[in-house]
Amino acid sequence: MAENRHGKKIGFIGCPPQKVLARFRGQGLVDLDNSRPGVSLDEARRLLPENTCSIIKRILANTLALRPSVVVFDDGYSKCDNARFLGELIASVAPEVELVRTQNDATTPAGTPVCDSTLPLGEKVGLILDDIVALSPLDKTAVEHCKNPPAAFWGVPCADDAVYDLFPDGTQILGWIRCFENRTPADIKLECWVPAEVPTVFFAQTFCSKNILAMHLAKKHNGLYVDSDGTLSRSERAKIEAFLHFRRRGH
Repeated sequence: MAENRHGKKIGFIGCPPQKVLARFRGQGLVDLDNSRPGVSLDEARRLLPENTCSIIKRILANTLALRPSVVVFDDGYSKCDNARFLGELIASVAPEVELVRTQNDATTPAGTPVCDSTLPLGEKVGLILDDIVALSPLDKTAVEHCKNPPAAFWGVPCADDAVYDLFPDGTQILGWIRCFENRTPADIKLECWVPAEVPTVFFAQTFCSKNILAMHLAKKHNGLYVDSDGTLSRSERAKIEAFLHFRRRGH
């Protein structure tokens, strides 16, 4: 942690363009969207409205705790308006942090082999998120394709990683995480793509604007819509478990 405070870390938010991130590879890239050991949300909660999603709170908490010298910020529509507005707050409360504002309009697909693999859901999400900061790209040729996904998970990375444990191995990843692996985070057509006949849970963090899309797609595709703030409640877990038990393919 002390190393971070001395400005030897480069933070990033969302999925910035690869050519921008390339300038900082090898300098200790840190994904500020993800949970960091020992970082408290207390200061972020004090500075942000209560109706702010857990991921935005986490980004601010990580920035204040780690104090990276530079934050590479995808603040376009490929992330979300709340993240863009958060940039203004970071500039005010942490003026020593240099904000490199970007907008990822990439349209060249990188592919989604991890999203479509036989791996456990949590492992998939971890591989996808970690690969963006890796010095050498993940060898995706070794990933086994899942021909008949038993279920699908649509959404963004969860604040509560335990959500992923509720899903069977081979669960297909859809939504913004799929766009993230594809390196086209602003591709709304891909984000809205849902395969036919695959039981899908549509997830969004409470207070996230993606709830509009999650609820709409869940109704359209006869899926389960779930929104959660932080840790998944018992009732939310039960809803997902029941849905998967009665709807998952090959059960």
